[in-house]
Amino acid sequence: MKIEDIVGIAPVIPVLTISELEHAAPLARALSAGGLRVLEVALRTPIALAAIEVMRKAVPAAVIGVGTLTRAVDFAAADRAGAQFGVTPGLTPELAAAARGARFPLLPGVMTPTEVISARNAGFNILKFFPAQQAGGISLLQALAAPFPDVLFCPTGGITPATAADYLALPNVVCIGGSWLAPSDMISAGDWAGIQQLARDAADYSRSYKAI
Repeated sequence: MKIEDIVGIAPVIPVLTISELEHAAPLARALSAGGLRVLEVALRTPIALAAIEVMRKAVPAAVIGVGTLTRAVDFAAADRAGAQFGVTPGLTPELAAAARGARFPLLPGVMTPTEVISARNAGFNILKFFPAQQAGGISLLQALAAPFPDVLFCPTGGITPATAADYLALPNVVCIGGSWLAPSDMISAGDWAGIQQLARDAADYSRSYKAI
């Protein structure tokens, strides 16, 4: 799959930090059953790559990606784990080169106009805007629309259910990433029904008013 296909599947991509491998399968099932089939597992715990393997087997219909790719060697490890797309918090020449050799598509992170230009020159026009809220949020995305009409963004970082719809209303936002869909306390408690409901609520966000 191409990255443009992946980001168009659902309005929200859950960004997941998984600490216990036993949580991987039920978490993937809950989010997918709620309507969010594209999941990003962040490389922030020792079992993240193993969790990707487990989730792919548990929910074959889901699209499981790997986030927080910060080194070229991460790409090979993610590929061995079966990641179907990758996400970086930023983009360096080293990461861009690794992406060209990877068997999965990349959603590279940017924060400034200069970084958008560099990413576009490297061949990317669908970008992660990170950290969204801290970098300027909706107002900065609106400002980037005119000079970069050919670029689409997936803002991630600091987005909440209260602000999600406002981000999705922007014409240059194709989807958003959010960690609120899998709160650590709900995961620890095994509240899969509650997580499924959070996913269902997020999957219902409307994109029909992108007229700004």
